[in-house]
Amino acid sequence: MAFGVSKHELSLWKKQASEGNISFLTHFWYDARFPQYKTVTKAACSNRETLVSWGKNHGLKESWIHDRDPFPHFDLIGETEKVILKKEGCEEKLIRLEEKLNSNYTR
Repeated sequence: MAFGVSKHELSLWKKQASEGNISFLTHFWYDARFPQYKTVTKAACSNRETLVSWGKNHGLKESWIHDRDPFPHFDLIGETEKVILKKEGCEEKLIRLEEKLNSNYTR
């Protein structure tokens, strides 16, 4: 289940990915298989070869790609999510979501 993403963010992610760029969509997330993680980042690109190459540069296996047309993507969670977003200069959304989570837990 995904939440915490605006229509504008989703549209921008789709536009960038459809243009053949690696695009990141970070949102709140819950999956009973991974209850320790509260966020996920979908790293997508409509050009699968570009996505595979990008993933290899970050130590991700091609077999981890979710082949969902028109946006194949990697799901990044946990420490991998943090490290890759920082390397890509895209950690601001993750930081904002984590701050929101932390402020809600202290209330």
